[in-house]
Amino acid sequence: MENEWLAVAVENELSPGQMKRITAGNKRLLLCNADDSYYVVDEMCSHEDYSLFLGCIQDGRIKCSLHGSYFDLKSGAPETEPANQPICTYPVKKEGGQIWVLPRKQE
Repeated sequence: MENEWLAVAVENELSPGQMKRITAGNKRLLLCNADDSYYVVDEMCSHEDYSLFLGCIQDGRIKCSLHGSYFDLKSGAPETEPANQPICTYPVKKEGGQIWVLPRKQE
C-alpha cells in the first residue's frame, strides 16, 4: 500500500490555510493547503506527541500549538525551538480533480 497513490480529497475541498486529517498506509497524516499548494505531513509533532491539526498554517509552515514550534511543510524541517527533529513529508499530487498522496516518506 505504501507504493500506491491514494485519493484523499477533492481538489477544491480545502481553502488556503486549511488542513484535513487523513489516514494512508496506516499512518495518521495531515493534508495541508498553503497558498493553494498541497502538502502531506505526519500529524504528530516530533517534539511532543501532540497533533499539529490543532495548530495553524502560515507562510508555508505548520505551527504546533503546544509549544509554538514551526515546521516547513515542504521539507518537514523544524524552524523554531523547542522542536529539533523534522516531521516526515510525503509525495502529493493533483490529478483528475483530486489530491493524491503516496504514503511513503519523501527521499
